[in-house]
Amino acid sequence: MASGKCFLYLIFLMTSACVASVKIGLSGVETPPGPAMFVLGDSSVDCGDNNPFNGLFHRNLSRFPCNGSDTTLLPQLLAKQMKLPYTTPFYSQNGSIDRILGGLNFGSAEASILSPRSRNYQSLNQQLRQALETIQLLQLQLGESTANTFINSSVFYLSFGIDDFTDFFHNNSLGNNGFDFAHILVEQMTNGVRSLYASNVRKIVCAGVVPLGCAPQALLLKSGGNGVRKACLDDVNKVVSYYNRRLEGNIAGMDRQLGDAHVVFCDVYEAVMEFINHPNKYGIDDVRNACCGVVRDGKVSGCVSTEMACQEASTHVWWDLQNPTPAVNSLLAQSAWSSPSLCRPFSLKHLF
Repeated sequence: MASGKCFLYLIFLMTSACVASVKIGLSGVETPPGPAMFVLGDSSVDCGDNNPFNGLFHRNLSRFPCNGSDTTLLPQLLAKQMKLPYTTPFYSQNGSIDRILGGLNFGSAEASILSPRSRNYQSLNQQLRQALETIQLLQLQLGESTANTFINSSVFYLSFGIDDFTDFFHNNSLGNNGFDFAHILVEQMTNGVRSLYASNVRKIVCAGVVPLGCAPQALLLKSGGNGVRKACLDDVNKVVSYYNRRLEGNIAGMDRQLGDAHVVFCDVYEAVMEFINHPNKYGIDDVRNACCGVVRDGKVSGCVSTEMACQEASTHVWWDLQNPTPAVNSLLAQSAWSSPSLCRPFSLKHLF
């Protein structure tokens, strides 16, 4: 309820904001604005500051899922490659049309694909609603034709699934139901992409889920807090990998079916596994331990303060219990931009 009221208040501010910096004629804006990036997702796209409750509510994960700034996360690094402005966190914007035209980050740490257990956390559908209502607002402010041109040229980046799988693995024993659960997540993500397409979005990037069976949280919990397991959890990775394959298949199908759209899947799972399996090739020394996150009295704690971080984050694969370091994100961004091996059916530079 509080989240809904906050959003309505923001919409009120937006619709009443001064738009003097945008040339509006009787039929809309004379010159369409340049493209921007709009981001939806979880801790893979948000450092924890995009929350209507100001980060007061966190589960036993990280309050700082990145090294102090969203600019170290994959979508922002990609925006730089694309020469697009950095996105503004949705809940910290001032309601001006200029901020919206510069791109927004609807993502929120600990968001999930399915409806969360607590009202304090966001879901894919909540973020989709915010994005679609923002598109409607642009159509009102700029005129439908100009707004649609802007939306057509902008990139919408989606990255969900970490918290869905983390909660599932923590609360359920694995088995065939893990694959059933992954199938449900894939269908929800696929429906989300179709909703964006129906609202004139034509450039969509969907990121997969990293190998959570190799992430510090899974390794620590499996060990009972008595040190870190050396081997990844294959049963966890099999389910996550299944999700990624199914989602990529659906994305590829939509890219073929929707002739006027580009829908791309970025396989961060296999890329991170490459860093884990061949660390020396990339200057990485530690593939198991979190740079920021600890075990105390047998209990796992995420990155609750950046002061607890290691000195050499660039030598780690994992920043916190389940998110990569800025160095790994930088490598992912470079590959996503130029190499068709990470993002398929083509690298992201072909979106422009």
